[in-house]
Amino acid sequence: MHPGAGAVLLINPTITKQRNARFPLAVLGLAAALEGRHPWILLDGNVDRDFVASAVRIIGERSVCAVGLTVMGGPQLRSAIVASKAIRAGFPDVPIVWGGAFPTNCPQAALNVGYVDFAVRGQGEETFSRLLGCLTGRSDESLESIAGLSWRRDGQIVHNERRAFTAASLGARLPYELLGNPAQYLPPTYLGRRTAGYQAALGCRYRCTFCGVAGMFRGKTALPTAARLEEDLRFLTGRLGVDGIQFYDHNFFDREVDMQPLLETLARYEVPWWCFARSDAMLKLSERSWSLLKKSRLRMAYIGAESPSEWLLHEVRKGTRPDQTLAAIEACRGHGVVAELSFMVAPPRDPEGETEKTFDFIRLIKRRYPETEVMIYVYTPVPPPPDRTEPAVARSLAELRDCTGEPVVFPASADEWAEPLWHGYWCHSRAPWLSERLRTRIRDFTTVLGCRFPTVMDVRASRGGKLALKSLSSWRFRYGRYGRPWELDLCKRLVGLRDPRVLSL
Repeated sequence: MHPGAGAVLLINPTITKQRNARFPLAVLGLAAALEGRHPWILLDGNVDRDFVASAVRIIGERSVCAVGLTVMGGPQLRSAIVASKAIRAGFPDVPIVWGGAFPTNCPQAALNVGYVDFAVRGQGEETFSRLLGCLTGRSDESLESIAGLSWRRDGQIVHNERRAFTAASLGARLPYELLGNPAQYLPPTYLGRRTAGYQAALGCRYRCTFCGVAGMFRGKTALPTAARLEEDLRFLTGRLGVDGIQFYDHNFFDREVDMQPLLETLARYEVPWWCFARSDAMLKLSERSWSLLKKSRLRMAYIGAESPSEWLLHEVRKGTRPDQTLAAIEACRGHGVVAELSFMVAPPRDPEGETEKTFDFIRLIKRRYPETEVMIYVYTPVPPPPDRTEPAVARSLAELRDCTGEPVVFPASADEWAEPLWHGYWCHSRAPWLSERLRTRIRDFTTVLGCRFPTVMDVRASRGGKLALKSLSSWRFRYGRYGRPWELDLCKRLVGLRDPRVLSL
């Protein structure tokens, strides 16, 4: 397949509302890697709400050698499918390449459809660039030799060896100015009037079974230099007027000795920020680091509490304990940081019992630390990619049973993953072992909890509206009466209260 010279069209399929759009970091990172090697065009579906038509128009007007789409499971998978089908129908000879979390963890399913030609697994910059060299005839390299690539040979899907982790992308600032109007990615939030989504470090050294990052980075991580972070902060604050930052690092707090130069840089800028964190890592911080965090104006830390059950934390390889969750909340409170906790409910083993146990733990936390933010998700383990050989994980997945006791069979194609049950699976809202009764119970508890303790991240809902919700829901939360909270659903719509799980994206 040699379409010849031309630009590569990089697409970020729609995943959120336009008002929630953040920098399309995945495709922007690819664009930076391709700069000077292959011409590119960037199309962001979060901003261009008719991006499918725009993609078809661009390919019709320009010489395009390939189309690359970054794809996460859930909403972005569906929009990527629509775009890929439209491009395939109009331009059957243009290669379509998927990269990102979905093809990394499900490359077989990504290629079990007629509208995807190649899947890039893991870090995609070098893999994609070398693939383009093959497709355009600029390179004599064979497809078989490109690490991290999945493709078809004689109708059979082939998964090349995985590509080794690299920190090469941390060497230079992303070209935000090439987005045309970067200001459209800087909405007002709890952190500031112009909030940027930003990623400093790569990867995570942990291998939690429910996290797609484990399949992407396999326990590897790398931090930027303090000079690189300072360069980015200088550009974001000086050129773009950023006054709040959401750090999308998969785990911001790594080894303290490596983190302190970065904290010193942040402390000089004093821009309010938010990040992902682990309870055990936060408990290891020295008072010097906490003083730097206070000066840097860390406002909120998203901590994966996951469960109050030690056996489950061990099973999912989280590596933390419930008592560390409570201690981390206490440490955050003592240093002026809001702890934002995420919990997984309805695990395959005793879903109802474990869910109720988690609800009790959340109630305990809210009694002691009412300012703590809480996110609730259904536990949905990520199927391991074909090149990830971990017998314990494979055995655990093979033992999964649905509500009727039948073995869980994961989808074999991207189209199947886009069906309602599996769409909800990627969004951590549905699972084959989750009964409708328990699903309703989780939904009702989440509604009552969110109304009794409205998130501080919602800067649009009025103070009066939040007070009304707190008053209306107080008796339900106090007495554990969560069933059919119709009056809260109505009031939420009137107030316009937003879901904190969306605001944390």
